Amino acid sequence: MDERTAILSRMFIVLGLILLIPTALGFQLIRINYFEGDELRKLWSQQAIDQIPIPAQRGNIYDANGTLLVTNAVDYKLAFDPKVQVNGKIGVPQEQVAQLTKKLSSLTGRNTDEYQRKIRSAPPHSRYIVLERNLSVLAKDEINALNIKGVILEENYRRKYTFGSLAAHTLGFVNHETNGRIGLEAHYNDELKGEDGLRQVRRDPFNRVFEYVGAPKKLPQNGYSLHTTIDAYLQAILEDELRSGVEQHLARYGTGIIMDPKTGAIKAMANYPTYDPNFPGSDDEENRRNFAISDMIEPGSTFKLVTAIAAVEQGVVEFDEVFETPDNGEIVIHDLILRDHDPLGDLNFQEVIQKSSNVATAEIAMRMKKETFYQYARNMGFGSETNVDLIGEVPGRLAKPYEWSLVTLPWMSHGYEIQTTPLQIAQAYAAFANNGMMMRPYLVDRIEDKNGAVVKKHEPVEIRRIAKKSTLDKLLPVFESVVADSGTGDLSQVDGLRIAGKTGTAKKVVNGRYTNNYRGSFVGFFPVEDPQYVVFILLDEPRTSGYGGYTAGPIFKNIAMRIAGLDDDIQRNIGSDELPAPQLVKAPFVKGLERDQAEYLLSSLNVPFDISGKTGYVIDQNPEAGSPLNKGQKISLTLSETYAEADSASIKEGYAEIPELKGMNMRSAMALLSELELNSEIIGSGTVFAQYPKAGELLRKGYTVTLRGKAKSLEILTQVSDR
Repeated sequence: MDERTAILSRMFIVLGLILLIPTALGFQLIRINYFEGDELRKLWSQQAIDQIPIPAQRGNIYDANGTLLVTNAVDYKLAFDPKVQVNGKIGVPQEQVAQLTKKLSSLTGRNTDEYQRKIRSAPPHSRYIVLERNLSVLAKDEINALNIKGVILEENYRRKYTFGSLAAHTLGFVNHETNGRIGLEAHYNDELKGEDGLRQVRRDPFNRVFEYVGAPKKLPQNGYSLHTTIDAYLQAILEDELRSGVEQHLARYGTGIIMDPKTGAIKAMANYPTYDPNFPGSDDEENRRNFAISDMIEPGSTFKLVTAIAAVEQGVVEFDEVFETPDNGEIVIHDLILRDHDPLGDLNFQEVIQKSSNVATAEIAMRMKKETFYQYARNMGFGSETNVDLIGEVPGRLAKPYEWSLVTLPWMSHGYEIQTTPLQIAQAYAAFANNGMMMRPYLVDRIEDKNGAVVKKHEPVEIRRIAKKSTLDKLLPVFESVVADSGTGDLSQVDGLRIAGKTGTAKKVVNGRYTNNYRGSFVGFFPVEDPQYVVFILLDEPRTSGYGGYTAGPIFKNIAMRIAGLDDDIQRNIGSDELPAPQLVKAPFVKGLERDQAEYLLSSLNVPFDISGKTGYVIDQNPEAGSPLNKGQKISLTLSETYAEADSASIKEGYAEIPELKGMNMRSAMALLSELELNSEIIGSGTVFAQYPKAGELLRKGYTVTLRGKAKSLEILTQVSDR
């Protein structure tokens, strides 16, 4: 073969290979489109189409008066796509990037260079650069107003506890997935969280999400709302006095409970130190424990209620019987010394309880069989959970009679060798106050859906009768005498208010041994003639004194006085001359109220006032809310007037001037905007604290004003000073 033939052969081979390529491509196109097209299109659809959840809104939590305690807040994550197409060109113009970073800097206080650096340092092909994670609604609106392409704003929802630490241990908190961890948030998690929806979206090669028309969507089912038995004002009073008591007596912590004895409704429950459920991780884990239901304590002399009821019903004691206690206040029982806090001499039965004699109480208890005493303790709720609607309750410990030692009965008679929770003690005294009928404690009155329809209503639950009414009628004066001048609870007295209760003092056990550290407590109910409130107070390791009458008693007194100052029925029964009238120490918040509402509130608090203007809403007050008020000092109010046509004569036709809405409640602000033919968009609830556009700007009628609301700070409006 000559050279020319060899070259031609090679050329034919190359040409054949070249012709083979389009033939193969053509064959592949036919195969893909006609033979395997359906399968491949289905595969592409599966890979490009995704389902993402539509978060359900978690339900709100309200107090007994409808005050919003827990709600949802929204903030925004801002990301930036610098490669978006603008006016037919790829990439956002630098002047717009500078405009965006400058606006962000003015909203967040961060340096403009910081945002510029994030954009410059992103990977070359990055189309999702996160610049901010927690922008407010108003900041989002201002960013949107720039109308810059490439800005991506995504909603983030978080749980908002409107009064910070108020009722923190009762409400609980949620984790990063908005699932309840403790408190009502955990116990009612299924009811509160609702059910997430789903939407179908497309994803591009950069994993960006795009909506498309006609995509299937399952709407979310928002969670139910809880209406609790907590009274925010009573809760604030309890927390305020508990904090003061813990600090005054240098205690490790304090626990308090306020209950309605007739229904079992818990009006307030508090622990101090506390924590802010908005930022639960910022406090020690110990501060998040609800000691009212999770702390097992030896109750001390508050447990003498069990001994007294059992002894009277079993007929082992006479009221006029005299008990001779030793001159040194000590007796020996099976080689163990039992002491009174002081030598008390000869005592009748009432004085045994009134002066809290351990020696005489032990003598009375030892007249009964241990099985009988055990049954009374069990009937009064000790040794079993109360079944309150909270996570983390412990049952305490009440040993069976066959587990008792020779000294268990005399020591248990005054609150040792038994472990209870504070709530169990409050429940027992509530049954005493309720003529012997024990009620199950509860915190949620009803559950409602988003339309206000009642999904579930709690009815008070009777557990059992702890004693005959005749027995309790005999014992009522005995426990009322505890608060008399000669009783151990004399520091709990409130002039004109009949109180029955009992002090408690108990040594703490550490590593199986009793120490010289104490728990002091007081539990009582009032008014005795028609009990409305049961209040339990406990201080752990108070350094000023171990005696409950000295430490917990005054806290109870301050709480009782402030509650009496708020309760019209109690005031009517005891007479205004016997109980000091509640004093207003801070100016109340009345901005945003209608004239009639403001007048009613201030009149009911006996606060003098004057009003400038004729109609409308209160737009200004002097002094400001929270300012101290001297006796007789007036509050000056300014009304908004009603907008008249003459007011708008200089305003361009078809426009309205935005009024000042800050400080007004949402309903009043919406009504005022409606008068001006403006729409309103509500973010949050409660009182308006921000608005967009700002007051004084002009807006075309029919356009929307955005209102940002939050619940008002809870002012303790009525407070009796007795410290």
